[in-house]
Amino acid sequence: MTAPPRTPSPAPAGTLDDALARLAGARTPAGLFGDDAEEAAQRYRRLARLVHPDATGGRTREAFIRLNELWRAYTDADPHVVTTRRHSYRLDGDPIGGDLAELYAAEPGTPPRRMLLKMPRDPRDSDLIEREAVALRQLPKDGDGRFLPYVPRIVESFRHRDASTGALRQVNALVALDGFHTLAEVGRAHPGGLDPRDAAWMWRRLLVGLGFAHRAGVLHGAVLPDHVLVHPGEHGLVLVDWCYSVPGCYAGTDPSGRVPAMVGRYEDWYPPEVPARQAASPATDIFMATRCMTRLMGAEAPTAMRSFARGCLLRAQNRRPADAWRLLAELDELLERLYGPRRFRPFRMPGA
Repeated sequence: MTAPPRTPSPAPAGTLDDALARLAGARTPAGLFGDDAEEAAQRYRRLARLVHPDATGGRTREAFIRLNELWRAYTDADPHVVTTRRHSYRLDGDPIGGDLAELYAAEPGTPPRRMLLKMPRDPRDSDLIEREAVALRQLPKDGDGRFLPYVPRIVESFRHRDASTGALRQVNALVALDGFHTLAEVGRAHPGGLDPRDAAWMWRRLLVGLGFAHRAGVLHGAVLPDHVLVHPGEHGLVLVDWCYSVPGCYAGTDPSGRVPAMVGRYEDWYPPEVPARQAASPATDIFMATRCMTRLMGAEAPTAMRSFARGCLLRAQNRRPADAWRLLAELDELLERLYGPRRFRPFRMPGA
């Protein structure tokens, strides 16, 4: 039996004129993209980069629309595939609900690693997703690279139009984290209060993450139990959800200096300057970080730790500590007085 003829693979488009000519002459999707799925995705991304309106000052809007119509027809408008100018993501399973966004796991492939796509439920919150992207780009650019493991890694940020509703959303593609638990999960696993010796390494690492961010000129703005992830076995910590951050605040790019929004279920966790819509500072993050740790330990916290925390929870912003690195040094002195020289203490989540 004779195999059906394959559509010849088109040669790569090298210039904008080449791309426009290919689009004008394409009679079928396969004629433009060829038969091989992987090559087709690469060809789509190459064409999208060339004719994207952002790259041409809006002159190629119609060509970009036609390109995407042909691509949707080629992929049968698979709602589980999100294709950008750089990558293709195949969504896997049901989303995880966050404060304002849904997190979609993406299968390995292009790119070859586990990913999370973060999409706002309400398209009007796209500005907060974009704010996170700005912060996560600024941190590696202006911060000390040794501390990058304390923050998520962003691969790209892009706009995605919902095929069924036409709604346009900003989406962040983040490298997925394995083996981590939120402080909220840790607290639920230890309802009587976490042993302060276990809380100690979490508190230390949280101050390291904040010290790194503050020196890079970024305030987190929502240091809450759901946004602090710890890895029990490796004693690792990652501070996630930078949608409420104040990036570039010291460089004057956000002159208001205000935290843009609050997480409703945690309203009583914020220091007074946030609901009052006043400018935030590193002391704002330190207040919330301290509240995370004192709530986690509960009645287990020794008197000396509670006294240490009280100074970080003062209502007046200018009376609180504002240097996370200096506060870390003070915490280390306190821990040594309470428990002696620092040593590794294994930590496990119940049932893990």
